[in-house]
Amino acid sequence: MIEDKKMFEDSLGAELRRAAAQAPDAPFIRMRGGEWTYRQLDEQTDRLAVALARRGVGRGDNVSLMLPNCIEFIVTWFALAKLGAVAAPVNTSFRGSALRMAIDLVESRLMVVHVALIEAFDEVRSSLVHLREVVVVGGGAAAGRIAYLDLLAPDPDAPAGGSPVTNPTLHFSELCLLLYTSGTTGRSKAAMISHRFVLGQAASVIEGLGLTPDDVLYCPYPLFHLDAAVMTVAPALLLRGVAAIGERFSVSNYWDEMRALEATVFDFMGATLTMLWKQPPSERDREHSARLGWGVPLPDWAPQFEARFGCRLVELYGSTEAGTFIYTPLNAPRRPGSCGKPLARWEVALVDEDGVAVPAGVPGELVVRPREPSMIMAGYYGMPEASLAAFRDLWFHTGDLLRQDADGYLYFVGRRNDIVRRRGENISAAEVEM
Repeated sequence: MIEDKKMFEDSLGAELRRAAAQAPDAPFIRMRGGEWTYRQLDEQTDRLAVALARRGVGRGDNVSLMLPNCIEFIVTWFALAKLGAVAAPVNTSFRGSALRMAIDLVESRLMVVHVALIEAFDEVRSSLVHLREVVVVGGGAAAGRIAYLDLLAPDPDAPAGGSPVTNPTLHFSELCLLLYTSGTTGRSKAAMISHRFVLGQAASVIEGLGLTPDDVLYCPYPLFHLDAAVMTVAPALLLRGVAAIGERFSVSNYWDEMRALEATVFDFMGATLTMLWKQPPSERDREHSARLGWGVPLPDWAPQFEARFGCRLVELYGSTEAGTFIYTPLNAPRRPGSCGKPLARWEVALVDEDGVAVPAGVPGELVVRPREPSMIMAGYYGMPEASLAAFRDLWFHTGDLLRQDADGYLYFVGRRNDIVRRRGENISAAEVEM
């Protein structure tokens, strides 16, 4: 039940406008290549939104992005959000049929692609059913291609603070992202992510990790992941803080990039923590500003990592479809192997194959539902059967097996389905065989 509807009325674009008014000169996005204030990002996204609107992009349109971690990714996402359009970023490692199916699935008529990835895109372009126009980042205009910089050029006729076209009155449940995921079964699906999902999840991250406006949130993982977009950029936006985005994960450059970006909070996934731990000890191991690292999984040698690098590690649990909703309590001793407890705005249960709750200590599938509207994906785009299969008995079924102790702490056990984990991502066996 909504107790204060005002807290649900904001969209991603409206929140950026408010941040630009409240903290115009404060840094928002920080990368090795530069820093952008809230005012600068607001102005750039306005210009791009107007240019895209003139090319026919409007409310409810899906636009595919094939971009590495770069400022153009973030500007395009927010510009589309201001139009009420939807960003659909594809995995930049996709090639051939996997790339073609990802773009066709969301019925994109416009594609924004980086010049470094244009060769892979060109291999499938002629076979794309819906695509009509291509914007190239880092390259000039050519036959069938629009230069991104041409779209971003200042328009002297554009009104300050956007226009009615770039300021639509959006409902909090409208979409702003399509994030690809292996889901619980089968090939990649596009999870439909609303404005409220992004902003609500950002608030959950702030609560679960105890973040403050002084924090610099660092993420070296792809912006087409939940971690970078929803759990790093969006919390920084709500805090009027800094999102420090790395170009890519590099074990040899990790701490150097953290130092350069002045990060105070970082995240880890998969084997990345192990890779950092295995680096030879250095006298510079504590020469950084990081106070907190979050992610999964948390190894049994976490206390030694904390002692060596002088920062706390926190485990949590989440998924692309439901976001992060289980956090290790910050004010309680760590329970080895536990990913924590659910936040109050979520309801969770562990069930058997028939949907019946299992007792404490017995592994069961984790099912979840939010206590607030639009805090979970709206389903899988263009896949009603898969959406129906994921939402059963009024719960979202994660496909993950967990167990719960007598005090309510949850412990990850494994996956129900045949999922291969590669570089921190869940990839279905069907895609590996393609």
